[in-house]
Amino acid sequence: MNRLTMYLVTLGVFLTATSELVVSGILYPISEDLHISLALAGQLITAYSLSFAIGTPILVSLTARMDRKKVLLGSLLVYIAGSLVSFASHDIWLLMGSRVLLGVSSGVYLVSAMGAAAKLTPPEHLGRAIGTIVLGFSSAMVLGVPIGIMIANALSWQAIFLLLALLSLLIVFLLARLLPNVEGDEPVPFHQQFKVLGSVVIVSALLLTLFRESGNSVLFTFIAAFLQDIFRIPPAGISIVMLVFGVLGAVGAKLGGYGVDRFGASKVIIASMMIHIGVFAILPLLHSPLIGLPFIGMMVISMFAAGPAVQSYFIQQAPGSPNLILSLNTSIIHLGLAAGAGAGGFMVNASSTLQYHPWLGAFVLALGLAAGLVSFSAGRRKPLSESPAA
Repeated sequence: MNRLTMYLVTLGVFLTATSELVVSGILYPISEDLHISLALAGQLITAYSLSFAIGTPILVSLTARMDRKKVLLGSLLVYIAGSLVSFASHDIWLLMGSRVLLGVSSGVYLVSAMGAAAKLTPPEHLGRAIGTIVLGFSSAMVLGVPIGIMIANALSWQAIFLLLALLSLLIVFLLARLLPNVEGDEPVPFHQQFKVLGSVVIVSALLLTLFRESGNSVLFTFIAAFLQDIFRIPPAGISIVMLVFGVLGAVGAKLGGYGVDRFGASKVIIASMMIHIGVFAILPLLHSPLIGLPFIGMMVISMFAAGPAVQSYFIQQAPGSPNLILSLNTSIIHLGLAAGAGAGGFMVNASSTLQYHPWLGAFVLALGLAAGLVSFSAGRRKPLSESPAA
């Protein structure tokens, strides 16, 4: 895959990620427009995450042998349909339904994009290739979320999804012309799938993903509201802050990719998660944005640096079936996001404050780091390729 095509695929990740991430920045407009509580609006993220987690591995398995180009284009067309339903939504249940379409299509697109990159990239450059794909997520924070907030303020939150549909249609046209054919995976027998799931290395790494994403989601589902309520940042300033965080996320994704190729995935994961936990632990004690925002920025860098490291780690552990393992991991990611969003919503209802969400997030992240250390230790003792469970 040449550089232009890689960036086009990444642009598709940017658009699909924007539909996911932008909701956290427009929860107040959605809740006010639809006359629902903030906690119920937050469950739009839960609906997206659950559909992503449940639907992605099923559809990835059914399309495993198909040409990746067809799968990428097909998933983007479904994504366009989901965006148009979101645009037309004027009640919470229709909007919830659109989140199901968006979650499933985004999941299949993301797994197919990373699987294609793994097939077409030399092993020594895998970290940077996955880092480029992950850059689509951080770019969604850089541009998608703040622009979405501005569109919501100037027009309506529904207009965001119309724009996403139109831009995705353009990407479909370009990829149809420029994307090379990429063969699918060889069929994986069910017993082989069970062997992968029986590996201590893989199971503990999946727990790492689950706890890491849950810990992130406890706070980041409500990040715009947290910045307003705790640091007293006005709504007009939220988009600027999110823009800065997005730039830092892009830097983190690139650093993570280079770090994987230079130092190894496990070292990048450990270092980034220790920084993340440390920031969450002290954040509730900070009340000044001049102090708190730089700490959150440092945490954003570490969070996005871990992204390509985790994905690369899974690909390295199961090189023969990257789409299978990536679909499992992305499902766990969104189960974690859903769990974190649900826990965060319960906590804000119970306490009527977002101040202590980072402490809950730090505890859950610590569980994830412990699971990761188990996986790394087991992998050093007996690589998956040599394991009886492989």
